[in-house]
Amino acid sequence: MNPYIMSILMCNLALGAIITAASYHWFLAWVGLELNTLAIIPILAKHHHPRATEAATKYFIIQATASSIILFSSIINAWYTGTWDITQLTTQPAPTMLLIALAMKLGLAPMHFWLPEVMQGTDTTTAFIVATWQKLPP
Repeated sequence: MNPYIMSILMCNLALGAIITAASYHWFLAWVGLELNTLAIIPILAKHHHPRATEAATKYFIIQATASSIILFSSIINAWYTGTWDITQLTTQPAPTMLLIALAMKLGLAPMHFWLPEVMQGTDTTTAFIVATWQKLPP
């Protein structure tokens, strides 16, 4: 992969984490998580091997599902409370759905079955990024 493209993708990873960590608004937190997910997909698939493509596809499907659950949870919370503030998570279905989505994003049990398969399809550096840096924003 071109070093310029790799540096842009790494900067997008850092930017996504910073946006997510610094946001007080549900939509901005979701945007940061999506930026982080979309930046790691080309890094996962940089080796033109079927295992790398499979790992990138599995990662994308799981992360897209978890992101949609986070967005749905924040919409339900905003509907009931009238605000998109992260600290106002008060209605009962919203925190439960958010917990499930964050468990999916982090690879926590019982939603961890995708993580070993993604790790097996990548090289050591990419697996290190997925195991450490990708866990910071959620």
